[in-house]
Amino acid sequence: MLGNIEGKQLYKYTANYVLFDLETTGISCNTDEVIEISALKVRNGRIADEFSELVNPGMPIPYAASRVNNITDRMVKDAPHFNEVLEQFVNFAGNDVLVGHNICTFDMKFIYRDCERYFGKTISNDYIDTLRLAKVIFPDWKHRRLSDLAEYYGISTDGAHRALADCKMNQQVFEYMGKELSKQSAENSTDPIKLCPECNMPMQKRSGRYGQFWGCTGFPRCRHTENI
Repeated sequence: MLGNIEGKQLYKYTANYVLFDLETTGISCNTDEVIEISALKVRNGRIADEFSELVNPGMPIPYAASRVNNITDRMVKDAPHFNEVLEQFVNFAGNDVLVGHNICTFDMKFIYRDCERYFGKTISNDYIDTLRLAKVIFPDWKHRRLSDLAEYYGISTDGAHRALADCKMNQQVFEYMGKELSKQSAENSTDPIKLCPECNMPMQKRSGRYGQFWGCTGFPRCRHTENI
């Protein structure tokens, strides 16, 4: 849904949502372009519809990007440009909460940029980043890549790094994470997810020299702490 205000990041499970993923020519939202977007519409935890389009980025796809996602210039030569595809995605998403892995620092930046570029507005849907949820659920893990989570839950990673395959993988991961959150909530009914007032990342209880304290999971970029 297009509007004038960006949506909020949520830290919870919802049974109805649109899970999406992008493939791009690189990692910079300043210089790179989208070359594929896929999405799944989920109702009551089950896939109800899907959307997937290759995109002509109007520039050559770097070899390094093609090595990761296996998308070539020939594949996107006759594909529509992103202004057309993005409009279709916005209509597909409607008012749903958006879900994706690492979308807070990657995918949403491309979506925000191109909504402003093509429509003069932003996308105002609230969103859930499964990477941020993984930091709450698995605070001791060193890495929380989508493939790490999929392997932990016994989900196949075949076809990884193509948008639709990653969506289907992440949809299963998110459903499992919903169960983890429900279990944690039941065990800590008086202790809901606490968000950092400085960066909005979840806070987690830690033990230090003088006992327990709240520490931001955004550490070391954010060093906010609070007494318990």
